[in-house]
Amino acid sequence: MNDVSEAYSARAAEYIEALGVVEAMHPSDAALIASWGAQVDGPALDIGCGPGHWTAFLAERGLDIRGVDLTPAFIEHARATYPELRFATGSVEALDASDASLGGVLAWYSLIHHTPDAIGPALDEIARALRPGGLLLMGFFEGAVVEPFDHAVTTAYRWPVAELGERLRASGFEVIETHTRTSPNTRPHAAIVARRREV
Repeated sequence: MNDVSEAYSARAAEYIEALGVVEAMHPSDAALIASWGAQVDGPALDIGCGPGHWTAFLAERGLDIRGVDLTPAFIEHARATYPELRFATGSVEALDASDASLGGVLAWYSLIHHTPDAIGPALDEIARALRPGGLLLMGFFEGAVVEPFDHAVTTAYRWPVAELGERLRASGFEVIETHTRTSPNTRPHAAIVARRREV
């Protein structure tokens, strides 16, 4: 995923300015993330945390959460903006978390650049770190079929909700909720809340 990190590094300042605060996000996304966070029992990890705004949003609501991202410029910004919180560079393929140690993982549009072949190992690693009953919230771009598209930063993928749900089940999750959202002049969005099954 070095190419993804490099692509975001090249546009980090632009990304932070446009999307680096919760107020720039859709209100329904904030409501869903807040609702998910209120259900998480135990420490949580915000993977692909970007500038750190969702990590801070959830921490303000009492969640014990830390952020991780591939892009050093995002981590530097997050640490400077939210010095009371914990942020580190890292990859979803090798999470800094012991087996079954997390109560929740937020993957808000952080797996959109994974190819269909790579999404399974990423979900397996999240499942490894989550305790049984732990909750995953994924945000992603919805489509009728799995297909790449030209994202503003680098190639991303659309997923049908049902197919991504099947990938989650194969990695040891139970799908709890699905959400979809369409807005004028934007791509269709979706989210899945999934629970780590008992081992």
